Amino acid sequence: QVQLVESGGGSVQPGGSLRLSCAASRSILSFNDMGWYRQVSGKERELVARITRGGNIFYADSVKGRFTISRDNAKNTVNLQMNSLKPDDTAVYYCSARYSPYGSVNFWGQGTQVTVSS
Repeated sequence: QVQLVESGGGSVQPGGSLRLSCAASRSILSFNDMGWYRQVSGKERELVARITRGGNIFYADSVKGRFTISRDNAKNTVNLQMNSLKPDDTAVYYCSARYSPYGSVNFWGQGTQVTVSS
């Protein structure tokens, strides 16, 4: 079993920044990709950003130009730098790991709350 542990959530005013980190209990190179999802109560979980083993990156349209995903293979961590935060970014953010580009997410973190409010 793989453990994914998120950190870095919190409360921030609109326009502010937060950095989320996800630490994996095994080498992240064993996964095809790792990503960040978010979920608001009553809504489906949505993909925010994803980075593959080869370094290919996907961003949801809603965060392009504001969020940056990165990985540190030596530390087995994946980070999400979030700038110019908006109230609509308020959600629980989940780290994910997937073995196959064609399958479902294999492992989830426990989630970390991000609240953007004045």
